Amino acid sequence: MDAKAHSEAAHQLKTARGQIDGIIKMLDENRYCIDVSKQILSAMSLLRKANLEVLKGHIKTCVADAVNKGEGEEKIEEIFGIIDTYAKPV
Repeated sequence: MDAKAHSEAAHQLKTARGQIDGIIKMLDENRYCIDVSKQILSAMSLLRKANLEVLKGHIKTCVADAVNKGEGEEKIEEIFGIIDTYAKPV
């Protein structure tokens, strides 16, 4: 993965980790369910963004290298598998 994608994914994941810690605290404090749910959805969004950065980095490096070597079919199929997972409702 390239440095930019790595940095962005790490930032998103660290932010999500902080949010998840906050959500746990909200649960411990018996906070309003809808507020907790909104924070969970926000953390999920950050995780999706981090995953997209990882995939962008993978395509730019691993997939591109495999294609240039004439060995890209497996890497491309992996990407299609991930896209299929994204297409399914959560």
